Amino acid sequence: MELIKFTDYREKVVKNCSKIIVGKEEEIFCLLTCFVCSGHILLEDVPGTGKTMLLRAFAKTIGSDFKRVQFTPDLLPSDLTGIHFFNQKTTEFEFRPGPLFTNLALADEINRATPRTQSSLLEAMEEFQITVDGITFPLANPFMVMATQNPLESYGTFPLPDAQMDRFFMRLSLGYMPREKELEVLKRTNTIDLIDALQSVVTEDETTYIRQQFTEVLVVDDVAEYMMDIVEATRNDERFTMGISTRGAKALFRATQACAALNGRDYAIPEDVKRMAPCVLSHRLSIGGSIHSEDNVEAVMAILEKIPVPLEER
Repeated sequence: MELIKFTDYREKVVKNCSKIIVGKEEEIFCLLTCFVCSGHILLEDVPGTGKTMLLRAFAKTIGSDFKRVQFTPDLLPSDLTGIHFFNQKTTEFEFRPGPLFTNLALADEINRATPRTQSSLLEAMEEFQITVDGITFPLANPFMVMATQNPLESYGTFPLPDAQMDRFFMRLSLGYMPREKELEVLKRTNTIDLIDALQSVVTEDETTYIRQQFTEVLVVDDVAEYMMDIVEATRNDERFTMGISTRGAKALFRATQACAALNGRDYAIPEDVKRMAPCVLSHRLSIGGSIHSEDNVEAVMAILEKIPVPLEER
């Protein structure tokens, strides 16, 4: 694998997205890591912090097809997947694809839709296909669901089921900008105009190479054992009513490989695991009756502090 291609790709994507969302380089890096791993991402934060703008900027940066759906309580599953309709001219039923037939699908305010509509995403997110009226249609490659979510305390929201939360590769929170960066945003021109002027900075061939070759990163047994120590700690911790699944463990493994490659290394180190663990694992945990994502992140950070790093013992 050519490591220079990974570092160049990372620098171009992060720099271009930072033109729109300033002061959030780490969150952009995590979004890129999720995309490289063929995962889906959930951005959870209060309205007005730039969640939708970040995802739109990322789509333009990598030059992929992009469709946005505003989730509302009256949104139906067929509004996402598509329908068969009767064409009077041909006297035959034809399939009209829904907005999920794209490369990057933005599900804006996903938790404002009913659980029935939310569940229509499960097949697409897990198997990269959609079944309508018994007929299965493959989705585009690459395909990624990028969802935004308001805090569950907001009026008119429906919690995402555990099965769907587990299918999101990462959950991120942008938070508020640093004061200096926010002042820059206040003074600049309309953000919509900036996004419209944004150009793609990577090619389709570059994207394909990055998404295929990152799995060549070496993960030695000590680092893999370190990951499993973290996963098993969540399963044995009495604070959690549900620990990390095997899907979550595999997600952490792949995220660690992608993190190492994007930082110019063909081998993973424990620091890659610690960097990726909070955003890959926190949303897969269930802490009693708590619905605050901050509690989950803090719990993962506490576990990381307790578990010894293998290379530090040598």
